[in-house]
Amino acid sequence: MFSSTVSRTSQKLFTRQTRSMITAQAVIFSKHGEPKDVLKTHTYQIDDENIPENSIVLKTLGSPVNPSDINQVQGVYPSQPEKTTELGTDEPSAVGGNEGLFEIIGVGSKISNFKVGDWAIPANVCFGTWRTHAVTTEDQLTKLNNPSDSKALGKKSGLSVNQGATISVNPLTAYLMLTHYVKLAPGKDWFIQNGGNSAVGKYASQIGKLLGFNSISVVRDRDDLDSLINELKNELGATQVITEEQNSSKDFGPTIKGWVKETGGEVKLALNCVGGKNSTGVARKLSNNGLMLTYGGMSMQPVTIPTSLHIFKNITSAGFWVTALLKGNPELKKKTLDQIVSWYENEELLDAPSVETAFDATKDDLAQLYKNGIENSKKGKQLIVY
Repeated sequence: MFSSTVSRTSQKLFTRQTRSMITAQAVIFSKHGEPKDVLKTHTYQIDDENIPENSIVLKTLGSPVNPSDINQVQGVYPSQPEKTTELGTDEPSAVGGNEGLFEIIGVGSKISNFKVGDWAIPANVCFGTWRTHAVTTEDQLTKLNNPSDSKALGKKSGLSVNQGATISVNPLTAYLMLTHYVKLAPGKDWFIQNGGNSAVGKYASQIGKLLGFNSISVVRDRDDLDSLINELKNELGATQVITEEQNSSKDFGPTIKGWVKETGGEVKLALNCVGGKNSTGVARKLSNNGLMLTYGGMSMQPVTIPTSLHIFKNITSAGFWVTALLKGNPELKKKTLDQIVSWYENEELLDAPSVETAFDATKDDLAQLYKNGIENSKKGKQLIVY
């Protein structure tokens, strides 16, 4: 994946001493285990004045910590980055991170689709985004409008680093679950989701409103419930918000049926990221022939659907993994990305804020920043910015 423009810092492969090459850093792991035990910082050089004709030099603008990133390091995630010695490591190693935003800072003579100053994200997972710089080829990248591009197109706003760096997982997951499997009639039909205040849940509420779909978001009861309901309904567009207790209550069922009857539609789709009894309650709200998509399991409990729902309502339960859906389907990914970018540029979609930590090469250990991010990931999505 990466060019020979990258060299070992311990070898003097270049004799010219009149200039300094780019000193890059990457967070690597040579074996699987807990991130705090196996992640380390590796430093290497990039010769940005002798770029191979088919190569591109990238500077990282930001890269987040996702649960899948952590699971890859632990060795329990289905997709895994290849371990190599291309960065000059003593043993085969991989760079952590799947999602991130880059700025093009150098291109080879045969590069036609990218120029210096462009923004790009990885075209595929396992790219290794936890690094300051990278060298790659154009087939490994997907271009995004940078703020100058958006301004030239007359858009209201340009992408922020947070929007670009986190665009590949949560907003795409929400959009594709709402549009790829079930045809919802705008103004009439409904979807229900648990984890309504999760990042994907918030995107689903917003995208549902943009597309004209009615929604029910299930959230945990809490002290600031009224404030959360106000945010989800008035700021993010959820049609209705209910608690887990209401989701499990048979007495509350008629209320939901009343909402659906008012629009003349059906609850055709359920989005499940919790599992356990919560998913059972969500499945019960589906109309005949409804579909429940499971994209997470925060409760660590199995998804349980009563036999009666399968037999008498013909409910279908399926899994959703955005990586698998988009693998080998670049047209679908481009179409989805273009839509999300357009909504961002027109200020119709709010991104989920991240907890940003700025990397200072003069004092910070890069691996430690990501270890801290992993440790603090339950406090919100962590984003390292450069």
